[in-house]
Amino acid sequence: MTLLTLSYVNANVHSVHLADGSHVGNLKRIGAVWKFKAVGYDDTGSVVPGGGPFTHLHNTQLAAPDAAELNDKLGSCSRNR
Repeated sequence: MTLLTLSYVNANVHSVHLADGSHVGNLKRIGAVWKFKAVGYDDTGSVVPGGGPFTHLHNTQLAAPDAAELNDKLGSCSRNR
């Protein structure tokens, strides 16, 4: 399983990174729900919303911005693909 980390951006957003520091998405609070929003980058470095290595997990819901829950949900989902 890939170890994912969270970095605080503001009260409603945490960025999600791989162990090597690569940005793969954001955890956003939308109303009362926290959702993982996948992010990828094209060859020119432009952001591709909903893209990247976790595109199949875009909109996965979490209870809170918690790294353990993030790794459990995204890691288990990525193993099932």
